Amino acid sequence: MDELVVSTDVYVAPAEAYEFLLEFPRYDRYTEYLDHVSRTHGDGGPGTRYALRFAWWKLSYTARSEVTDVTPPARIDWRVRKDIDARGAWVIDPLDELPEDAPDDAEAGSRVRLEIQFDPDSADASSVSLPPLVSFDWVLEKVKGLVTEEAERVVRRAVGDLEGSEREVSLTVRTDADSL
Repeated sequence: MDELVVSTDVYVAPAEAYEFLLEFPRYDRYTEYLDHVSRTHGDGGPGTRYALRFAWWKLSYTARSEVTDVTPPARIDWRVRKDIDARGAWVIDPLDELPEDAPDDAEAGSRVRLEIQFDPDSADASSVSLPPLVSFDWVLEKVKGLVTEEAERVVRRAVGDLEGSEREVSLTVRTDADSL
């Protein structure tokens, strides 16, 4: 199982960060390859299902995800329901004290982490219609690199919306697979 963790500090209270991240359909504004997110069932809590329409190169794919658990205001767990063994979480921890480089108007802070675990070997090649002479293994290797880029982009852009203005965002990115 490969793992990717992207984390940063955001200068809002954990409850505000949690409520913001729970509103999953807005994520298509943060990514380059996610065209549309639609809620297909539920209110955002456990059991809520989403259809995520991705497009990259000559390919498009709709992933089906589900919220599996929530622990307000600290955690939102999810999983992909078919075609690949993938799951993850948004984890929100309060900052005990604000760092020196926090904005002057910051009154609270949270450490926000996007954690993703996936098994690339579990990907179902029949779920994507490939152009002639294009191998599924080639596509899979390219997409693995895009996962890291997209995770970083989502966190950076979400911070700007959460705080109400854009700023330079320092990210910590950790992977357990050299190929990511």
